[in-house]
Amino acid sequence: MPSYCSEMKHQQLNISSKRKDCFRATGYDVHRYFVNDNHKLLLSHQNRDVQRNVQCCMRSHVFLSSVPFARGRTLQGTFYPLSAPRCFPAEYSLQKTRHFRTSPVLNILLPPHVWLLLKPAQKLFAIVLGRRIRKWWKALPSNKRTLFTEYLRSNKWKLFAGLSGLGIIFILFYFTHLEESPVTGRSRLLLFRKEHYDVLTQLEYEGLMEEFAENMLTENDPRYQVVKIIIDQLIKSNRDLPGISKMEWILHVVEKSDINASVLPNGQVFVFTGLLKAVTDIHQLSCILGHEIAHAVLEHTAEKGSVAHLLDFLLLISLMMIWAICPMDSLAILGQWIQSKLKEFMFERPYSRTLENEADEVGLQIAAKACVDVRASSVFWQQLELLEAVKGQPQLPEWVSTHPSHGKRAKRLDRLIPEALKIREMCNCPALSDPDPRLIFRQRTQHLEKSEEKPKQNVAVDVQKRT
Repeated sequence: MPSYCSEMKHQQLNISSKRKDCFRATGYDVHRYFVNDNHKLLLSHQNRDVQRNVQCCMRSHVFLSSVPFARGRTLQGTFYPLSAPRCFPAEYSLQKTRHFRTSPVLNILLPPHVWLLLKPAQKLFAIVLGRRIRKWWKALPSNKRTLFTEYLRSNKWKLFAGLSGLGIIFILFYFTHLEESPVTGRSRLLLFRKEHYDVLTQLEYEGLMEEFAENMLTENDPRYQVVKIIIDQLIKSNRDLPGISKMEWILHVVEKSDINASVLPNGQVFVFTGLLKAVTDIHQLSCILGHEIAHAVLEHTAEKGSVAHLLDFLLLISLMMIWAICPMDSLAILGQWIQSKLKEFMFERPYSRTLENEADEVGLQIAAKACVDVRASSVFWQQLELLEAVKGQPQLPEWVSTHPSHGKRAKRLDRLIPEALKIREMCNCPALSDPDPRLIFRQRTQHLEKSEEKPKQNVAVDVQKRT
């Protein structure tokens, strides 16, 4: 059991009314369709646990949820406690369940930025070599081609043994660089570490700071202060997570309409104000930030770089073969394009979705340990799905995306929420009050569908009367 759970002091988190406005529905398009005079009954819930929660909140961290109400009002008195856990049992200790194993081979690999610079040269070398092999074969007289073919046939077992030896070396290399991902225990290839990406991370950080230099919110901005409180709470509540205490977490809030947030491997957190307008309350925002923190803690950048590096090496061989076998350059270019698309849609994007699912799972646990209402996590993705439907945006197949679809993401989070609620209970977090935000969203959606059907029915009746 991590010792910090019982030692952490409880300080009330004060969010003024000005700060709470950051999460009001006025900036979110979906709520225009949810909240109007016809929806008051759906939004007027009586909270039976207000008094009990208020008493509990007086000795714990508190956020007042701004659940959207008719004409921009909020559900008065509905408190969602967000407190530091007082305990965390050994079976949920993330540091105890999984351990990293560092392979000594990692120390002799070139840094990722060097491989990135060498990548175009490697591809060019494979193309030139394959093209030269093709020209060499075409220039050979027929008798020499026959002799070469006979030589290969007579030495086929030697050739097979050599290729088998290379295959065994590759398999040994692969399995000696497999590690268990912390928390989930998923086996993964890890050739690089977060530290190996310091140069690339610094370059990306400097690029982002230069790009958003004029759009950065100051530390005195209420929106910055709210996000800062949430980040601090998530970090303090998850000190047992491997590597989270070693990183220096620095927040940057950018005045930009994009619904996005990201965390660089060095702990630099970027949150766009478009996300603050998209979330309903701090619990949705906490779950999203927990997801982004999970990406950094699980070293997903290093993992993706490791897999991409090994995959690129294997594809160099196939690229050389494409340029050697194809009789014309135009066919070789077509074959190279097909190879790149197969790599993208069969390996890169599915792998990216796997990492997103893992970050969802770990991020939900991070939020649960911070006593967040994790039930709000799936509601956010349902809201985005509804927003796209209302705007008439086409739904692309999941296989073309680097992220799971909003609907599948919400369903998967719903399956993970019961376990997250157990973690929350183990940490002695204050009990969650009714109603369940998922139920509220479902009721609003049903009411929205009914309200849209009535005008259509009236139009149909008018048409029948006229005819």
